Amino acid sequence: MSVSAILIGSLMAGCSSPPTRGAGYRSSPATVPSNYNSPIASFSAVSWQALPGWQEDDLSQAWPAWLKSCEALRKRNSELNWRQVCTQAASISVSDAQAIRRYFESNFQPFEIRNSAGSETGLVTGYYEPVMNGSQTRTSLYSVPLYAYPNAWRQTRPNLGPSRAELMSSGILKGSEIAWVQDPVAAAFMQIQGSGKIRLQDGRVMRLGYAGTNEQPFKSFAQWLLDKKEINRSEATMQGISKWAKRNPDRVNDMLNANPRFVFFKELPGNVSADLGPTGALNVPLTTERSIAIDLQAMPLGAPVFLATTRPLSNQPLQKLVMAQDTGKAIVGGVRADYYWGSGDAAGELAGRMKQNGKMWVLLPR
Repeated sequence: MSVSAILIGSLMAGCSSPPTRGAGYRSSPATVPSNYNSPIASFSAVSWQALPGWQEDDLSQAWPAWLKSCEALRKRNSELNWRQVCTQAASISVSDAQAIRRYFESNFQPFEIRNSAGSETGLVTGYYEPVMNGSQTRTSLYSVPLYAYPNAWRQTRPNLGPSRAELMSSGILKGSEIAWVQDPVAAAFMQIQGSGKIRLQDGRVMRLGYAGTNEQPFKSFAQWLLDKKEINRSEATMQGISKWAKRNPDRVNDMLNANPRFVFFKELPGNVSADLGPTGALNVPLTTERSIAIDLQAMPLGAPVFLATTRPLSNQPLQKLVMAQDTGKAIVGGVRADYYWGSGDAAGELAGRMKQNGKMWVLLPR
């Protein structure tokens, strides 16, 4: 299972306008394998000039992410000619942006993606990997547990498990603690994101990955706060929710229980590098600002995608080549992406505020 891509951040209205088509746009029937002509997406071949910002993007920054996609795509049987284009990629220097551009333009055809209703624009949200201080044992400072999947429940798990509130009071989680952190709201955000890093007191960093859920549906505690008129829509972000929690410590548990879904973690092996992202659905590490989560019904996992949207709460263009390396239950639709901002608080600030309109073009081998 990949990093969870459930939107809990901004619920704000007034998203910025999508980018316009570039000069030289031409549309023609898509020549793609039939298994990608899904009910939720259609494809139209376009010229490279149709991609706004394509010439300005520094493709050398996207190249390492593409090579990671190739690690997985080479092993897959597909109607698309991934193996050939990935073999050719091995001869390209990561520092030669122009050679990288020629590589994509020579070997790939861009296809504009449209939703089933014909719209060329869709929703672009953001996600990130939380990083927090913690301990592998309970202390006076670190008293909020994160849990591994309980062995006792694993053997007799029902189709629909107990809610978060029922789990927390049942005692079934006792003994399954995998780490302890300080802030219950930050721990809940890590559950929603589905992965994270814990900085331990001895300097080591442990990475936690998604291990499963209690099979309950996700419900937004941002919406719970809105319904109770505790916050307004401009405050319905991770940052706004955290501020509310600090003002209302006695009500935090009620807020968290408004979401019956509960996520379990597992410790991921290997050294944790500051530059190495969590593993996505493609089973390769995500790359900061160059990986996205997509709907698997819309396009092939691992494919290069050109994304044209705007930065959070602004009209500033965000036009980049990214890789479809992840997925998530909340990522539904043809023109729909969750943009990976990276690890830590700064990435969380951006991810929590991102709810933009955007356009997408998938690049498929010729």
